[in-house]
Amino acid sequence: MRINGAESLSSSSKSEADDMIETENESLRERVCDLEKKVLEQGDEIVCLRSTLADVLRRLNQLEGSRTLSLNTSALKNGNTPRAGNHYGGNGHHLISPTLSQKEVTLRYRSANEHPASALRDPVRRVPSHNNSHSSLPQRRAVHYQSTGSLHSDSPSSSSVSPVPPASPSPSPTRPGTAQKPQRLSGTNLYNSKRWSSTGDFNQAQNFSVAPQPSTLASRLGTKSLLNLNLRSQPQQNHNHHYHQKHGTRDATYNEEEGSVRMFLRGRPINLYAPTAEIATYDITKVATAPSSKLKLDWVYGYRGKDCRSNLYLLPTGEMVYFVASVAVLYNVQEQSQRHYLGHTDDIKCLTIHPNKLLVATGQTAGHDNHEGKPHIRVWNSVSLATVVVLGLGEFERSISCLSFSKADGGSLLCAIDEGNDHNISVWDWQKNEKGHKITETKCSMDTVVAAEFHPLERNQIVTCGKGHISFWTLDAGGTLYKRNGIFETTRDRPKYVTCLAFTQNGDVLSGDSNGSVVIWGRGTNNILKVARNVHEGSVFSICVLKEGSIITGGGKDGKLIQFDTSMHPTGYEAQIAEHLGGIRTVSEGRGSQLLVGSTRNCILIGSLSMGFSPAVLGHTDELWALCPHPTLAQFLTAGFDRIVQLWDSLSRSVVWSKDIAEQAQSAAFSIDGRIIIVGCVSGKWIVMNSETREIYSTHIDGNEPIQVAKFSPDGQLLALGSRDNYIYIYQVSDGARNYTRLGRCTCWEDKRRRRCSTGAIIDKMSGHSSFITHLDWSKDNEHLRSNSGDYELLYWKVKVCRQVTHSTQLRDTVWASNSCVLTFSSIGIWPEGADGTDVNACERSNGSKLMATGDDFGKVKLYSYPVKQPKSLCHVYGGHSSHVTNVTFLHDDSRLISIGGKDTSVLQWEII
Repeated sequence: MRINGAESLSSSSKSEADDMIETENESLRERVCDLEKKVLEQGDEIVCLRSTLADVLRRLNQLEGSRTLSLNTSALKNGNTPRAGNHYGGNGHHLISPTLSQKEVTLRYRSANEHPASALRDPVRRVPSHNNSHSSLPQRRAVHYQSTGSLHSDSPSSSSVSPVPPASPSPSPTRPGTAQKPQRLSGTNLYNSKRWSSTGDFNQAQNFSVAPQPSTLASRLGTKSLLNLNLRSQPQQNHNHHYHQKHGTRDATYNEEEGSVRMFLRGRPINLYAPTAEIATYDITKVATAPSSKLKLDWVYGYRGKDCRSNLYLLPTGEMVYFVASVAVLYNVQEQSQRHYLGHTDDIKCLTIHPNKLLVATGQTAGHDNHEGKPHIRVWNSVSLATVVVLGLGEFERSISCLSFSKADGGSLLCAIDEGNDHNISVWDWQKNEKGHKITETKCSMDTVVAAEFHPLERNQIVTCGKGHISFWTLDAGGTLYKRNGIFETTRDRPKYVTCLAFTQNGDVLSGDSNGSVVIWGRGTNNILKVARNVHEGSVFSICVLKEGSIITGGGKDGKLIQFDTSMHPTGYEAQIAEHLGGIRTVSEGRGSQLLVGSTRNCILIGSLSMGFSPAVLGHTDELWALCPHPTLAQFLTAGFDRIVQLWDSLSRSVVWSKDIAEQAQSAAFSIDGRIIIVGCVSGKWIVMNSETREIYSTHIDGNEPIQVAKFSPDGQLLALGSRDNYIYIYQVSDGARNYTRLGRCTCWEDKRRRRCSTGAIIDKMSGHSSFITHLDWSKDNEHLRSNSGDYELLYWKVKVCRQVTHSTQLRDTVWASNSCVLTFSSIGIWPEGADGTDVNACERSNGSKLMATGDDFGKVKLYSYPVKQPKSLCHVYGGHSSHVTNVTFLHDDSRLISIGGKDTSVLQWEII
């Protein structure tokens, strides 16, 4: 009995001891969890304080810079030599590159010219991608990076609240003649449409020249020398025998007897007649200088949420950071100000924030530029907008779709996913040497990868997800990645897509999927702890874990935001955004209780579950073509293939109204008084709308091809419509531009008899356009039209009889109300030497007739002095768009220029300074 009792007592004591140990372990785990939470919170507070201090110093320095602005400007205007503190880059752009100190950023920067051998190797472009006329922080030892001005402008990025920079030397001359046909990247299928090498980077011309340098004399001359431009404009006769067709202005000639310039597009000769007063004095060899006026990016309209994820964050400075086209935008909603990072040359596809909340990493797709157009990653400072490091030039196959900084070790590593066929995952020690160091790279998945994140609490742990999978990766000490795939309970539960990732405060992984479910995966395992089914109708596109622990999920189809507690139990709070704004693409935490929401229709909303959401950013969602300025107000109208017409106000930088017209739009025009809008559609329809009430008065049809261009005559009594069916339709306007009566169709003569053309040659062809109409201009006397077509013709028309004026010399002295036609005597110089006819999509003369702007297929906006009558005309070149620039226009007072991108769906507003 005693023995049995002793055994029973011993067993009971052992059980109690085990319970005590388990309780103590549980208590210890809770305390460790609490400590981790406190450390994270304190880290966040330190980061906020440091960022706030940096922003305050930047603002103070702006104020100090504004006091010396007038002195510097007057010194430059008077021809005085700038102080030693001012540096100018190799391409003539003003460079002052103040950056954060080593202590503040905990990084080591190296000057681009620190090493004597740096000139011999391919440099990483560490650029100040911001207006350098004002410092962001007190300058101790300024580090000067190489400029990307040749890719963008003389101010590679801008801030709408910053003072205008001092006058700087004119940018280097643009020599488009060095542009070559597109080079396909090996092993890729990127170029489904035309992609040309950049024509804007004059300094890199020698890297892709079609012929060797003609002489040592020419090679010694600076690329900015006008003499050099003249020498190089004389073709290397011995090396150009392989050109089978004459292109652009390379072979342009001037006939003094006729007073005409002959240029070529795709081997087709085009004769352009000079005004009578200029025949005797015109010199085709003269080089026209760039204008004294320049452009500064003032505002960026739009956001890329249609096909990109996790690209909207709030910085400690109070700015939202997101991207559209090739611009990373920092937008302060309270102050209504924007700053822009312009280091990229093509579409930005992903964005991530460093744990210190100061640094940002962005990744781009393959682009136009030979060197920096390759897919790569840029790490840059969100306060100074200076580029810290460029990673992976030539290392990626297609584009970077996901980025994530490591968090448990303070952000020393960077993970990237390549959108190539194998969707490779790579890990970078981005601070090691000036180009970073790739630690490892391995195949991630055969299928699409949509998200990749470092674990916030586990060192060297990465989670990726995408089509049919979620994977848990471990990076060992030797730099090797090991993968474990997530184990779903049943085959039926395996979703078609795992669409998003997040982490709870205790380190568990949250994933949303295409079944509308949210799955919780245990920390450090690849097993499911819990599944919340049917959270949303359709896919769960975003999960956001708030600082206080609650979880917000966003539905991509139902447009709902639903709140859960830490155990994934609904709290009862939810909200739904308006249907026309799209579904939820991404959710992130804003100020206080606010949330930032990016939608699938390229909108950004700000609000809360209790108060609702209102749009802060609106944008288009499909290709843009239609653009027209209001004739008397600082407003402009855009429309595109998304069937949305939007009126914008350039002063308040907001949308006045939007309207769905249920038709894809191709062109637009305001009536002379601004009360009526004409919208030309892809179907051949054109719509008459009230510009204030948005009421549609009438709908007309001319053919079944797109209405490419619409323009009112200067007196407002006539309307010309250029169609893709090769015809120009003329309408009589009445009743305050509400009623339209067709007068005729500008077409060919019915007489097919043999006759002599203006040059005396006998021709048999019928007159009139043989290809689609691209551009139109009215004469100031309302009597004539001139038009360009898809086969590079310039034709003239007598409007009242809708007949062609076959003798072009008769209209050589005509004064034109606009200069939208890209093929005219006054726009010869906008064509690159090697142009093929489709490079320049649009041009526009300023209302004061002093400037001309163009948009081209390389994503560049160019600014010329008007008239651009010299084949060799220098210009200022600006980047920001990542697609072909489809249209440009000046506002009524010439204070701003508006440009629209095609497939990048962006609208950029430029200030003319």
